[in-house]
Amino acid sequence: MEAYIETRVLDIASYVIETGATVRTAAKEFGVSKSTVHKDMTDRLRRLDKALAKDVAAVLEINKEERHIRGGRATYLKYHGMDAEAQKA
Repeated sequence: MEAYIETRVLDIASYVIETGATVRTAAKEFGVSKSTVHKDMTDRLRRLDKALAKDVAAVLEINKEERHIRGGRATYLKYHGMDAEAQKA
């Protein structure tokens, strides 16, 4: 694995753990695709640091369990003419 990929994987892993970020959020933050983030967190990270991979997997599992709630909220805001970003402020 090339050095820049290893660095990206570890940076994204740290970001996900610190912020509880979703794959989508991490992808936007690091300027890569969701597929890349997912592959980085599930495959590449496991080869680099197994303990860190377990921590990231726990965060991603929580996000997976909560995604229906976030999706429902986004749909509600969409059909009520509200911007999700405006609601956070």
